[in-house]
Amino acid sequence: MTTVQQAIEAIYPLLDGKSDELDPQIAVLKAAMKQEGAKEATFEIGKLAQGNRQGRKLMQSYFRKKGVAVAFE
Repeated sequence: MTTVQQAIEAIYPLLDGKSDELDPQIAVLKAAMKQEGAKEATFEIGKLAQGNRQGRKLMQSYFRKKGVAVAFE
């Protein structure tokens, strides 16, 4: 079983907007969060493809639609 941290690390390279693998990886993250009882996934701003405010809000919105709450550190 994939941990939440492993799932998050696998998502970083997919955030360039050109990957068809993002949605399946979000599903993996969601399952890992459920398994671990996590309420939100925390991403490091420095590792994001677009770490500016607009990019973060867009990411939060997209992940929320998929049922995953996102926070940043």
